Parts: sequence; structure tokens; C-alpha cells
Amino acid sequence: QEQLAEAGGGLVQAGGSLRLSCAASGRSFGSYALGWFRQAPGKERALVATISWVDISTYYLDSVKGRFTISRDNAKNTVYLQMNSLKPEDTAVYYCAASPYSDYRRGASRFTSWGQGTQVTVSS
Repeated sequence: QEQLAEAGGGLVQAGGSLRLSCAASGRSFGSYALGWFRQAPGKERALVATISWVDISTYYLDSVKGRFTISRDNAKNTVYLQMNSLKPEDTAVYYCAASPYSDYRRGASRFTSWGQGTQVTVSS
């Protein structure tokens, strides 16, 4: 059974950094697009960043551009999210997800595998 497992969340002060990782097991996600979503209390789940399987092209939510970097290591079946210059508004549960579809940038409905989430809290 395929599984995604996030790690690396925690509590950090504003301006600090965290690196999230997501390890996949049960199958290879080498041909999948991988993404990070986040959901803050009372808000909808938002697409934060994606990385394709074809040309490793990336997409970022406007509010994280220049601060977050998504990367993947297919040999390790792992995707990362490096988060720098964190702000209190980045506080949320972060989820990694995988999509076999070419229109994965349309959002959560195009992602078929999900991790359990990891909490990121940024204090001011």
C-alpha cells in the first residue's frame, strides 16, 4: 500500500527556517508530480508548491515565492520543502501529496496520495 510520510515540522520564530521532507513507500512516485499543501485553522487547503516529474518544473504560491524551495530525490522517493524567512501567516498543517495527472496544478482534486500532515508553527 502506497504511503507518504511527512517529517520536519515544528515551532520556529519568525524569520527562521524549517525543512520538511516527505518519504514515499509502497510504490515509486518517479512518474508523479509531487506537491505540498497547507491548511490553517478555519481555512481551505491551499496548494503551496509543486514539482513535476518530467522537467522538474516548479510552481509556488505567490506568498511563498523567494522563500520556499521544493525539490525531489527520485532515488530516495522523497520530496522536500525548504522554508526560509518564515512568517506567522505560514503557520498551518503541511501535507505532501502525489498526482499522476498532467493537470496537477489545478489543485487538491488532482492529487491521489496524501501524507498525514505535519504541523508548522511560526511565532512572532
